[in-house]
Amino acid sequence: MRIGICGGTFDPFHRGHLDPVLAVRDSMEWLRILYVPAYRQPFKAEQATASGYHRFAMAVLATEALNGVYVSPLELDRGAISYTVDTLEELRALHPDATLDWIIGDDNLAKLLEWRALDRIFELANFAVLTRLATKPELPPELARRVTEPEQRYRSGSIVFARNATVPVSSTEIRRKISAGEPFERLVDGRVSRYIHHYGLYQEGLT
Repeated sequence: MRIGICGGTFDPFHRGHLDPVLAVRDSMEWLRILYVPAYRQPFKAEQATASGYHRFAMAVLATEALNGVYVSPLELDRGAISYTVDTLEELRALHPDATLDWIIGDDNLAKLLEWRALDRIFELANFAVLTRLATKPELPPELARRVTEPEQRYRSGSIVFARNATVPVSSTEIRRKISAGEPFERLVDGRVSRYIHHYGLYQEGLT
């Protein structure tokens, strides 16, 4: 079984988090897709605007109608800085025989060598890189040697590239629009927009 895993703050969960992943699902042969909202990401200085409860709920609302797509509270339950290696240790214990692909955007490659326990991450999983570039970005030799075609990857240890259409939207821009009273509804699932309105999320002075 192959599982695609996508971590992030998801503050809020929007179409840019979902559509590119679904677009490459078949080519990557993911039987399951797992979203893991972070308690706090190590490379982000600021805390999430919405609580973990709200961010988890929005991710569930956006994905609950999709077969084989799930949201995990692993990192929120842990209640500490969300290091990928810790999450993968837990997921590998749950799925000892699965191929685990940790999904990242090509903008994350520049800092990949700074990730905590990167060698251990490669023992546990692969990196699946979503990219809109026509050519693969240059990587340092220690990463370049791991680049593999998706169909040739093993349970762990590889970097694979999946070309996908992009969705030009960011959580930061959505929060700005909401705070400014501008329309944002087309950028998120309808259930997520109703949730945001119901709880008054991201409005000035509210969290």
